[in-house]
Amino acid sequence: MIRVENLTKNYGPVKAVKSISFDLNDGQVVGFLGANGAGKSTTLKIMTGYISPTSGNVFVNDLNIQENTSEIQKEIGYLPELNPLYTEMRVHDYLRFIAQIRGIPDEDFKSAFQNVVDKCGLSAVVHRTIANCSKGYKQRIGLAAAMIHDPKILILDEPVTGLDPNQIVEIRQLIRELGKEKIVLMSSHILQEIQATVDRIIIINEGAIVADGSSESLLSDSNSNIELSLQVENAKEEDISDMKAVIPSVNIKSISKEESHTQISIEYSKNNDPRSDIFKYAVDKEWIILEMVATKQNLEDIFRNLTKSN
Repeated sequence: MIRVENLTKNYGPVKAVKSISFDLNDGQVVGFLGANGAGKSTTLKIMTGYISPTSGNVFVNDLNIQENTSEIQKEIGYLPELNPLYTEMRVHDYLRFIAQIRGIPDEDFKSAFQNVVDKCGLSAVVHRTIANCSKGYKQRIGLAAAMIHDPKILILDEPVTGLDPNQIVEIRQLIRELGKEKIVLMSSHILQEIQATVDRIIIINEGAIVADGSSESLLSDSNSNIELSLQVENAKEEDISDMKAVIPSVNIKSISKEESHTQISIEYSKNNDPRSDIFKYAVDKEWIILEMVATKQNLEDIFRNLTKSN
C-alpha cells in the first residue's frame, strides 16, 4: 500500500504540488492525469524517491520514503516520461546491466530476462543495438527495465508513448494483468487509453487534486449539461423559437437551415431530460424528426473542464 500525506513541493515561490493526499492499494491500476505543469511528474518523482518534498510524506507499507529511500526503491519499477536508455548497448546487455544494478544474482537473470522479454514482446530485438530499435521498441525496452526485478509497485509515466495501436492494446493488456498482483500507477495524455486501462483516475491541476474516482463515477458525478442534436423537416422558424417557452428546460444553442431539413442544437441538464416533451412538441407542430441524438460528456470533456485555465 502507498499512502501520500499532505505532499507539498515548492520551487522557490512556485508551488508545484499543494498538500495532496491519496492512498493506492494492492491489485489496483490507477491513472494519474494532469495537464503539462500540473504537478504530475513532480509527484511521481517524489513517490519514487528521486526528489524530496518540501513538506508531507509518502509511505510505502508504512515506511517513509525519505527515511527508507533505498529499501523502498527496491520495490518500485519506474518508467519516466523521458525513457533513459544506453542506446549504444544491445537490448540483452542493457537489461543485464539493469539487472546487476537491481542486485539480481547471475543465476536468476536468465529467468528474469525471459519473463520481461516475453511480457513486453522483445524477442525480435534482444540482440539488436537499442539505437537501431524503433521508438515503440525503445518504450517497451524501458518498460522491461522497470519490470525486470519483479517490483511490487510500477510507476509508469506515459507508458504507451510511441506505440502503434496494436502495441498499445498489448501493453494495455499487460498493465491490466500486472495490476492484479501489483500497484500500478500510470500517467498518460491519451485519455481513452487511461479510461480503457485503469480502475481509478486521479486528476491533478495546478498542484491540487481536483477529481478522484472510477471513470464511471467521474462521469456520473459531473454536473455538466447534455447536448442534443435534433434534425427535423417542416419546422418553421417561429415554432423553433417558441420551443423554449413551452419547454423551459431546453437551451437552444444553434439553428442551422439546410436545403432539406433544419439542424437544431439543444442543451439541457442531465437531471431534467426533455426529450419526450420535445417529441410531443414536434408531433404537435407536424415536424418530421429525422434524428434525435443525445451526446453525453466523456472523460476528455471532464478533464478539460477540471484543468482549464482560470
